[in-house]
Amino acid sequence: MISRDDIRAARAPLACFLTLGLLWGAFAAQVPGIKARIDVNDGVFGLCLLVAALGTIVAMWLAPRLDARLEQRTLPALALAAAVLFLLPGLATGPLGFAPLLLVAAGTTGALDVVMNARISGVEARRGRPLMNFAHAVFSMAYAVSALTAGLLREAGWPPVAVFALIALAILALVRVALSDRAAPLDEAAGAGAPAAGGLIWLGGLVILIGFMAENATEGWSALHLERSLGGGAAEGAMGPAILGGTMALGRLGGQALVTRFSEVTVLALAAALSATGAFAAAFAESLAMAYAGFAVLGLGVSVVAPMAFSYVGRNVGNRARTGVIAQISMIGYTGFFIGPPVMGFVSEAIGLGWSFAAMGAALLVITFVLAPLLATHHRRGHVG
Repeated sequence: MISRDDIRAARAPLACFLTLGLLWGAFAAQVPGIKARIDVNDGVFGLCLLVAALGTIVAMWLAPRLDARLEQRTLPALALAAAVLFLLPGLATGPLGFAPLLLVAAGTTGALDVVMNARISGVEARRGRPLMNFAHAVFSMAYAVSALTAGLLREAGWPPVAVFALIALAILALVRVALSDRAAPLDEAAGAGAPAAGGLIWLGGLVILIGFMAENATEGWSALHLERSLGGGAAEGAMGPAILGGTMALGRLGGQALVTRFSEVTVLALAAALSATGAFAAAFAESLAMAYAGFAVLGLGVSVVAPMAFSYVGRNVGNRARTGVIAQISMIGYTGFFIGPPVMGFVSEAIGLGWSFAAMGAALLVITFVLAPLLATHHRRGHVG
């Protein structure tokens, strides 16, 4: 159980998890409106998202250097910058303006993501208490509430920039909480010279990559699928990312209980298969209700994929290797988080939006039938480091 003392100790990074959930939940619900405003097809919109993704990965790489400079001001500075910068994509009227503005906004959240996760890990180490699943559940809950609220506001006629302005006001209160951060900055050299962990890095990294790819792709395109493919309105479309965020929060809160009965690899295989089933259901849904059910099942399954992979890899490397190995699989894994939406756009443009969700389901089955068995084989060979 998470205690009040746990929350108090981690309040600064938890405020940033809330910040990112509010921003990306609102963005997901605004995708149909933003896409219509800049007047592009699925392929071009996917390319805009890819440009932003590449910038975000670079920002994640630069995050330790930024943290070394700003130190305890890093969390509040990045949270405030993200809240302000997300106003800009909502003002764009064409792809040439939208892509660079989203790149800057998303890049800021990428840097914040790295630092806030590092802060949570530091609190875990100091207190000897697991907090990562709870922190990611906080993100998912904020995402769900934000997506639903933004969808209702869009239904009422609010333009994207007005929605993001309202979110920015809410984030100002969270920035004040983030000012309480007293943690030491990241070590720039962390992981630079860590011993190689062989195939474990790539196996764990690929699991996380696929999990994040399916998660973020669904977040970014579910509203459009519900509205365009199934004829839903703005509020009905926003229910897609809202349902996904809500079920992911439930899945992450319950994920720790599963590993008391089953191994991480078993949970990974079953969760990936469950989420693939949800992706296929959403892809070929003939009604809003069936699509909602698909997104709910997808969210429950995919919610634990990345956390379980992080847990498994961390448990199967030695103390000297752990920091470096986790850093490396994070860079591989988060690539999937950022390439998911543009990949969906390219597949949608080529063969249809429904089929792009089916493609994500097929990718998830790679975890069940290829990567999870390989991880189990690796486990029998012993630890690394």
